[in-house]
Parts: sequence; structure tokens; C-alpha cells
Amino acid sequence: MRDGPLTGTRVLDLTNVLAGPYCSYQLALLGAEVIKVEAPGSGDLARQLGADAELNAVGLGTSFLAQNAGKKSVVVDLKSDDGRAAFTTLVEGADVLVENFRPGVLTKLGFSWTELREINPGLVYCAISGFGQTGPMSQRPAYDQIIQGLSGMMSITGTRDTAPLRVGFPICDTIGGLTAAMAINAALTGRARTGEGSFIDVSMLEASLSAMGWAVSNYLISGLLTEPMGDQNATAAPSGTFGAADGPLNIAANKQEQFVTLCRIIDRLDLIDDERFREREARKVNREALNREINAALRARPALEWEEELSSAGVPAARVLTVEQALDLEQLADRGFIAELPMPDGMHRTLRVVGNGAMVDGQPSVPVLPPPLLGEHNQQLLPDGGDRTDHADSAAAS
Repeated sequence: MRDGPLTGTRVLDLTNVLAGPYCSYQLALLGAEVIKVEAPGSGDLARQLGADAELNAVGLGTSFLAQNAGKKSVVVDLKSDDGRAAFTTLVEGADVLVENFRPGVLTKLGFSWTELREINPGLVYCAISGFGQTGPMSQRPAYDQIIQGLSGMMSITGTRDTAPLRVGFPICDTIGGLTAAMAINAALTGRARTGEGSFIDVSMLEASLSAMGWAVSNYLISGLLTEPMGDQNATAAPSGTFGAADGPLNIAANKQEQFVTLCRIIDRLDLIDDERFREREARKVNREALNREINAALRARPALEWEEELSSAGVPAARVLTVEQALDLEQLADRGFIAELPMPDGMHRTLRVVGNGAMVDGQPSVPVLPPPLLGEHNQQLLPDGGDRTDHADSAAAS
């Protein structure tokens, strides 16, 4: 494995499903040694989650494979004396510990922040939860959709007729994981200066509200409520999804010069001096009328032709693709965004996973090793080898 910015950093990952594993995956992609500390028998719940029933049955669900490449796995029973002793040894040699239990769970197991700091004063401990470690809602269970609803995100997704709608992927889990990874890296930088570890408390609700940007700040600062506008951008016009001859096309002519260029390319110079569209604010007020005029012109040619001509002229424009079409873009292949790895259980198939979109010194941040089998690294990482039955069972099942 090539060195990355976090090479030499050891991370203990006690997380399940998405927000926590996504956080530690970001650290692994940047070079950290990530050790998943999993419960006996089942491990990370994501091992049983995904669209492929065969993979779920052998503990390699697609949800697990997607964000655990390059990590190691040990099975430790934190409810047993031997397990707690083994975990203590792991903590002594770790730089970071990440967990997404409900607040207080790790404390009940004998590993509060005070106790962890006594074991390893330089430890960076990050706890990810739905609402944070404190406050009247802290003990509530929370999944991504719960946070999407409580944050107001769903209320502004869709149109006035269709809202509230859930965003089409677990965006709050992802935002929570990214927030945690950013905070961990900042804490490691601080530790390099002070020599002391720190405790990071990540609230998915707060992280999601922070990521909503203008939808939140418009209300806090100006008292203006954001309304659901479907595929249109409230901040400018014409800016949204339009209809070309063969399908949808996104155009964001947010600047005056981009609007003028758009009108020239679609052969509608008359729109430039139309009093309904001449100024930025007037275009927003008369958005529907402007969109009708633009759509009528765009129907003359296919979306890809418009995309290429508008983009070349400085007007942001692109087709609306399916996930399959997006992953097939030459741009992604050119930058090495998708890694091809062997399946961890020896199945005769290739595992394709994505990186994080950040190139470091010209190299894409992608994994080079497959995700681990449950307990695969017990013998390597635990003092007495630990309980290797989970790894053996997983291999036999495959």
C-alpha cells in the first residue's frame, strides 16, 4: 500500500452501517491503518445489508463492501474480561478511536472518555450519534431518514406539491461521517502541537443543518423561509433542469454574462432585452415564463450537444444522468476514481469501489486492499490471537 498523509496513524473503528464506517473509510483512503473492532458472530450490521442476497449470507453485503476496503478486522467481545483486556491493549497502541453507539454504551462497558484517556493520553476519541452526547434528545435512536426529517431537509426537497421528500441516498449519514473525519484530522494536527488527545462529539443533526447552508442562513439572518422548488435553483434564473430533444439538461446561467451567452447559443437574443428577463431579480420573478421560452429552443437539439456547446462557452450545463451513466464517465476513469479489487472471500468476481475524489500529489485516494473477512486479523493484531472462529466460519461459508 502506498503511503498517504495518514500513514502511520492507527484507527480503532467500533462503528456500524454507514456514518461511522464512512468516516473511517475516509481515514483509510488517506493512509491510516483502520482496525474494525467487531462483535463476535455478526460483526458490522452492514455485512448483512445490500442488494445481493448471496453476499449478505457470507457476511459481505454490498453496504459493507462499499466502505470498508483497506481496513482490518478483529473480533473482540467487549462484554467479557478477556475481550476488555484485548481491547485495552489495542487502545494503548491507537491514535484514534471512532464509535457510533448510542451515547453511554462504551462507558457502561468500562471505557468512558476518562478511562480511555488514562489508558492512552494521546488518544483522539470520536463519538458519532444522531443528536450528540448531551441534550434532551441524546438518547433517542436515529437513522438517516429520521435526521433528514428533523433537520428540515425533507421539507425543502421536491416541489410544493410533492414535498416532503427524502433525498435519494443517506445524505445525513454521509455528512456526519465527513464531519467526523474532518474533526479527527484537525484533532491529530492539534495533538502534534500539544501532545494531548481530545474527545470529539459529532451530532448528525447539527452536521446536517450546517451542511444545508443557505437554506438555514437565509432564515437565521434574513428571516426568509426556503420553499421546495424541485429542480430549480432559488438563487438565480435560468438555473435548473430543462428539456432537450432527448432528455433533461441542467443549466446554471447564474451570472448576467452567462445568461447573455445562453440566449446567443440557443438563438434567442430577444430574451436579453425583454423587460421581464433583463435583470437578475426580474428573471427570478418571471422564472416560469423564461423557462418556457428556453425549453422551446432547447427542444431543437439533443442534450449532449447543448452540454458541449454551452460548457465550452462558459455556461455550466450538463445532462441529467443515471448512476450507471455517471459511473461510466470518461472523466472518472481518467482520474482513477474507481478501484478494482479482488473479492475478500476468493469469489471469482471483481469488486469495484470508489475513492473519495481527492488526489494527493497526483495520486487518487482509493483503496488497494479488499475489505476484511470478519475477524481476519485477530491473529495478527491481538496478543493471543483472539477468537479466530468467526474468520474460519466466514471462509467456510464462502
